[in-house]
Amino acid sequence: MSVTGVEGEERNDYSKVESRQIRQRSLRLLGSLIRPVRPMVVLTMVVVVVSTAAQVVGPALIAYGIDSGLPALVRQDWLPLGLAVVAYLVTGVIGAGLIAWYTVLTARVSQAILFDLRKRVFIHTQRLSLEFHESYTSGRIIARQTSDLDAIRELLDSGINQLVQGALYMLFIAIALFSLDWTSGLVLLGSLVPLAFLTRWFQVRSQLYFRDTRTASARLIVMFVETMTGIRAVKAFRKEKRNEVEFGGLVEDYRYTNGRTIQLFGIFDPGLVLIGNVALALILLIGGLRVATGGVAIGVLLASLLYARQFFAPAQEMAMFYNSYQSAAAALEKISGVLEEQPSVPDPTRPIDLRKAQGRVTFDHVEFAYKTDRVVLPEFSLDLPAGQTVALVGSTGAGKSTLAKLISRFYDPSRGTVSLDGVDLRMLHPKDLRRAIVMVTQEAYLFSGTVADNIALGKPDATREEIVRAARAVGAHEFIESLPAGYDTDVNKRGGRVSAGQRQLLSFARAFIADPVVLILDEATASLDIPSERLVQEGLQTLLSDRTAVIIAHRLSTVAIADRVLVMEHGRIVEDGTPRDLIAGTGRFAQLHAAWRDSLV
Repeated sequence: MSVTGVEGEERNDYSKVESRQIRQRSLRLLGSLIRPVRPMVVLTMVVVVVSTAAQVVGPALIAYGIDSGLPALVRQDWLPLGLAVVAYLVTGVIGAGLIAWYTVLTARVSQAILFDLRKRVFIHTQRLSLEFHESYTSGRIIARQTSDLDAIRELLDSGINQLVQGALYMLFIAIALFSLDWTSGLVLLGSLVPLAFLTRWFQVRSQLYFRDTRTASARLIVMFVETMTGIRAVKAFRKEKRNEVEFGGLVEDYRYTNGRTIQLFGIFDPGLVLIGNVALALILLIGGLRVATGGVAIGVLLASLLYARQFFAPAQEMAMFYNSYQSAAAALEKISGVLEEQPSVPDPTRPIDLRKAQGRVTFDHVEFAYKTDRVVLPEFSLDLPAGQTVALVGSTGAGKSTLAKLISRFYDPSRGTVSLDGVDLRMLHPKDLRRAIVMVTQEAYLFSGTVADNIALGKPDATREEIVRAARAVGAHEFIESLPAGYDTDVNKRGGRVSAGQRQLLSFARAFIADPVVLILDEATASLDIPSERLVQEGLQTLLSDRTAVIIAHRLSTVAIADRVLVMEHGRIVEDGTPRDLIAGTGRFAQLHAAWRDSLV
């Protein structure tokens, strides 16, 4: 399934075929989640059946106590009434105990399913290729892990409970009522006709309304997350007022969709009450006339009224279940859509182990397009010998970063092969690929934890000495030592915050300690000031030695350390040579270098 397909699920204009496919996909996911806890589910069902039966028997025991126990008591026979009272108490205790057990069992089933689902969503989205994450906004992924999973949790925690108990309760009450008095049972059966029409009317509208509510909620979350994530850009471009208007519109949409849902319940709930009261009144009227003529005992009439009263209480609860069900069903559709996504860069089925990489990178008749109608790299061939430092230069959109992403195998070529030491990257084992090729980008991300933890990301088993050595090599040791707790400073806590340039230095240390055979620097020095850049360049001399390096940079001072410069335009190499030879010429690189030199004057 494509990313576009997932985005389509945010709309409501499903065709019948699409709706059926989405429903089947959701049911497959639900079945796979229930399968590991099936024995516990079966036990839960047995417990709920027995507990419901114990609760339903109460009015029948009251009828027996009135019609048999009281006449016997007049004759000084306490046994029938005593049996009725004891049986009523015993069934009450059994019912209460089983309800408590059932509550615990349903909680265990719910938590097991949610634990499995949360892990699946996290592991799967982490495994998906860069293409997915560049198309599927972070706010929508967060909505999958928060509001959507919360909707499913609400259904599992209380909704299923309401449905199962309510349905069994109504079934057992109907059986008990027909057993006691079939006339009252027929009245109750007749009330199911308007109840069915009302319920169907509710279902049809609530399905649309709840899906709209989930969509409106997801849009709110997406905008909030993206606004807070890009708060610097918001403030820099004074976008607060526009965001306020846009967010206000989303809030109004959310209020409107919730309002329609509330109005729906405003009709459905009173309708249930009305049908129940009419049924109760008819049973009382007909039963009262029959009691007067001796056609039915008064205890049976009382039990019939109690059963009729209890029959419609679960119907209201089941309406609330439908509320939870619609929200959870919409959430499950979106989550199953994400889990159906397949990596566009799949792991090889029979990977080739790369025992000792040398670092030779080869592009063999490669063609690449992010979209089929827009080719970024036309047929492209290139050989990067092992140990060579290559600088990629060119205007924005020339294809430099695309080339780097192909080497890192964030994407696969549309045609042709990219190989490392003669092995197609698509055939390399992922652990070998990630160990052999490391990419450092301008976006130097630091994870929660200490400075040492972030550097050790490149080598999780690194010793403190190795971490310090890596920091010294790239010129990061001095600023780390100046932090409140040095290498043990938490980068996300007050006093541990670091500047953009310092984050970049830490990413260099992370790459240094990983010790790859191919290192890619994609605008990696862009956030460094001139003194920091010079300091890093000293570390880069060590970092780049004896390994293949690809440097993408607009700062030509960084290019100076390269053995070879490739100038790219429109996905093609237009110049290829040493920095000195190209500067001495009259081509594109010589012009760029002259302009850069003039800017320093």
